[in-house]
Amino acid sequence: MKNENKLAIRELMSRAACGLDMRDVDMLAACFTEDADFTMRIAGGDLIGPFEGREGIMELMTNSMAENTDQRRHIISNLFFEREGDESAVVVSYLTLTVIENGEIRLITTAVYRDTVARVGEDWQLQHRHIDLDLPY
Repeated sequence: MKNENKLAIRELMSRAACGLDMRDVDMLAACFTEDADFTMRIAGGDLIGPFEGREGIMELMTNSMAENTDQRRHIISNLFFEREGDESAVVVSYLTLTVIENGEIRLITTAVYRDTVARVGEDWQLQHRHIDLDLPY
């Protein structure tokens, strides 16, 4: 995989995190393919989802944003490519999720993302996103 593709995929991960944090629905939606799906597991519990299609994922995300009264920061780290190709890749990364509320900052959970990304035209988008949250919040 070319370095320019790896850089574009790293930027995709950052845009998805920033879209959530800034509550920028358009930025976040543009990170997912039309047919994307999203699943999660919280603290080893039952599988939640799949939430299917960009529309279904965005409904989940906007409902979550509407409930949050704090300022969230999704910090993505330890990103590596588990599988690389010219048209798709599997990317694993860590999430550290902090919140700022009432003048205090606190860590609320950590997680591991496992993402399948696909080339759509000249761009890269999330086709499948799975998150394993270490603790509920």
